[in-house]
Amino acid sequence: MAEQRENWSSRTGFIIAAVGSAVGLGNIWRFPYVAYDNGGGAFMVPYLIALFTAGIPLLFLDYIIGHKYRSAPPRAYKKMVKSAQFIGWWQTLVSFVIAIYYAAVIVWAGSYMVFSFGQKWGEDTTTFFVSDFIKHTGDLNAVFVPQMFIGLILVWALAMLIMFGGIRKGVELANKICIPLLIVLFGIMVFKALSLPGAAVGLNAFFEPNWEKMKDPNVWLAAYGHVFFSLSVGFGIMVTYASYLKKNTNLTGAGLVVGFANSSFELIAGIGIFAAIGFMAVSTGQDVAEVASGGVGLAFFVFPKIISTMGASGDFVGFLFFGSLVVAGISSLISILEVPISAFQDKFDWSRKKAVTVIGGVCAAISIVAFSTGSSLVLVDVIDHFANNIGIVAGGLLSIVSVTWFNRQKIPGLLDHINRISSVKLGGAWVFMLTVITPTVLTIALGLKLIDLVREPYEGYSTSILLFFGWGVVVFFGLGAFIMTRIKGRYDDEDDKSRLLDDAR
Repeated sequence: MAEQRENWSSRTGFIIAAVGSAVGLGNIWRFPYVAYDNGGGAFMVPYLIALFTAGIPLLFLDYIIGHKYRSAPPRAYKKMVKSAQFIGWWQTLVSFVIAIYYAAVIVWAGSYMVFSFGQKWGEDTTTFFVSDFIKHTGDLNAVFVPQMFIGLILVWALAMLIMFGGIRKGVELANKICIPLLIVLFGIMVFKALSLPGAAVGLNAFFEPNWEKMKDPNVWLAAYGHVFFSLSVGFGIMVTYASYLKKNTNLTGAGLVVGFANSSFELIAGIGIFAAIGFMAVSTGQDVAEVASGGVGLAFFVFPKIISTMGASGDFVGFLFFGSLVVAGISSLISILEVPISAFQDKFDWSRKKAVTVIGGVCAAISIVAFSTGSSLVLVDVIDHFANNIGIVAGGLLSIVSVTWFNRQKIPGLLDHINRISSVKLGGAWVFMLTVITPTVLTIALGLKLIDLVREPYEGYSTSILLFFGWGVVVFFGLGAFIMTRIKGRYDDEDDKSRLLDDAR
């Protein structure tokens, strides 16, 4: 007997959870550097254009498919178009893989919360992170790292506890705690950063527009790529979350709130991060360009250096910054996990507890075994690069092309569904953006990335590492999706009848 599908307690509960998913680790450390590196203040122009022509339109598509067909991605896509089940499983497996390594980054941030007290990283922050903390010695190595092992157990125990609670008592409740906590922690950090001497230098560097950069097509691709990733579209999360909404929820209103809340947080993150970078530049006599860094470098190499220049007050700022990373990471991890858990519930009519136990347990086991060694930095870097730049982009592109190019007869029904219950109505402009602009940009971005990855080894890693953990992960998405579509599920006959009735309307 199938469990009745859960619902969010309210539209607000859904919005908070969706914002919790969208606001992740990348918003805090990725956006400030991407903006700075791609024109500073001028980057906001392509960023906002990308938000309106790709991010929000695709967010609406995810919402419609999830809400109309009330299922996780594989079943939702299958209800719409039988052959599209493959796309749903591709997106589900992308989420499965991301969850496995995302937990490791949360452990890094959680460890640095502790290291902040007494500023344990010393003067050489890079050597401390790479050699002393994660025991990285080059390529893959089997050195056991006890603090990673303990940290991963704690993160997965917390994640599983939340997932066992279900949608209302688990995911929604966790986000209602995490998002206000994140706002408080990061808000205090930003306020402290703005009060530092030299903060204006950093803000000038962050906001000063370089209009010449707007002529570079790579800047526009960077804007579209970032918006695409930061909104959690293209890998099943928003399809899954929308499936738990009540039948008459205002979808476009919710989507606009989520989109602007995510972008606002990114802007605030940029202000806080670059105020701190300006302080360090002034206090060490360096240029902002010498201090600024992206990704892992910003979070674990540069920011500890900034904290070390603050004296005793740096302990508090470090706790706030890394605490923000942990909270943002947990809220995103549970949204990522929800995708495969919900997909397997749909496919095999599993109970919530069984799906969490099996899927969460498998993710946790792989994560703990793989990332409790000195290989964690290499594995996170390689898997993240391929999963994001190929897995997510291809998943989003396949979903758009499937609907707008090969099954255009479905578009009127999708439009009717969202317009019937939403405050902001969609029409020809939305269809045009999803038919022409978004797939064109994503195809170019995916094509350039594939050429780049084939032309030269990513970050100089060995061929065996890239084949197994990079291209191997992409093969896993495709082969796994193919196999899962061939396995007969509990609802296949029912879904086929439902689709025929939908087409007849």
